[in-house]
Amino acid sequence: MVSLQTPICDFGWKAVDFDLEGVDGRRYSLADVRGSHGTLVIFMCNHCPYVKAVIDRIIRDVRALKPHGIGAIAIMVNDAEEYPADSFDNMRRWAQEREFPFPYVIDPTQRIGREYNAVCTPDFFGFNADLALQYRGRLDESRKEPAAPDARRELYEAMVQIAETGRGPAEQIPSMGCSIKWRDEDAPAAAAQ
Repeated sequence: MVSLQTPICDFGWKAVDFDLEGVDGRRYSLADVRGSHGTLVIFMCNHCPYVKAVIDRIIRDVRALKPHGIGAIAIMVNDAEEYPADSFDNMRRWAQEREFPFPYVIDPTQRIGREYNAVCTPDFFGFNADLALQYRGRLDESRKEPAAPDARRELYEAMVQIAETGRGPAEQIPSMGCSIKWRDEDAPAAAAQ
């Protein structure tokens, strides 16, 4: 398992559209999940210990952000053939068990993960109402184990700020997680930074 950090936020970078199959049998595009005040795109998977450590916090924060006009989606980009724990059936099972309040979709070609320059799981992309990137930081100070219950909710606070002002915080701490499992071992350019 390789642990990586996300690059600094490329403020203003525009969200890339997608058309991906969700575990609920529907297909989702960016327009389907876009919130009136912002959109959160999460790259995650089932097997990553970093994701497992914070999944309940991700669920909590996505639910809390909805009244602020923030839409959300989670994209599984890993090579599920090499990592069967990330299979579509296991994605469906996990989403149902945890009652995900967001679509959980698969990127079988890994094209969307590459276009977003996703680096690790979890990797958070917080966009404003105009789909301009304003946050590329961590959820909170959790690592492979959850942070203290009273840890600052950095992603939540950033997305509320984005909903209210259209701009994310200038200071952001990178997210950390397991490397994305690319089929051909060639990570996007951002991973090399």
